[in-house]
Amino acid sequence: MAMRLPIVCGVLLLVTALSLHNARVHAADPDIVTDFLVPAGMNASSVDGSFFTSTTLRQVKLVEGTAATVTPVNSKVFPALEGLGVSFAMLQYPPLTLNALHTHPRGSELLYIVEGVLDVGLIDSTNKLFTQTLHEGDLFVFPKGLVHFQINWDQKQTVKAVAGFSSSNPGLIRLPANLFKSGISDAVLQKSFGVTADTIKALKGLW
Repeated sequence: MAMRLPIVCGVLLLVTALSLHNARVHAADPDIVTDFLVPAGMNASSVDGSFFTSTTLRQVKLVEGTAATVTPVNSKVFPALEGLGVSFAMLQYPPLTLNALHTHPRGSELLYIVEGVLDVGLIDSTNKLFTQTLHEGDLFVFPKGLVHFQINWDQKQTVKAVAGFSSSNPGLIRLPANLFKSGISDAVLQKSFGVTADTIKALKGLW
């Protein structure tokens, strides 16, 4: 299904406005004193329209599997974004898949549903959970740094979405891996969660 380009462009404009606000208030991305940043080793006089173009999403294919997939377009893969305070991603959620609990420490996320129905949730700093069922054409914002998730409960349809971020490199911390694959001692995890050593071992085996 073709994306509604005017709406997608609107998403990007909203993210740009959000990024300008964040730059003033939170300084998530450092301000630059030039129109744009030219990567080290690149001659500024050689910059042309191709520098401001990314073809990363051109070859993205429909995925199948047991987990959601994210194809990011950030400053790491699109150097022209460096210092501009924006980035983008394409997301696909095959049937019954989850984008597990995670955070973006350096940027807010604005999610747009291109196709399908997606359930989302976020948790604020008071541990209050906010959930919503999103339909095609809906937008949902995840404030910077807050834990959130998305899940496709449909047994047949893959959900497609795109997201804009208020940082050229918003970062990604996946909580399960962050907790159970980072080398934190079992003793610390046991005391933190109030569970047995066997439970911690089982959880580590999942990730």
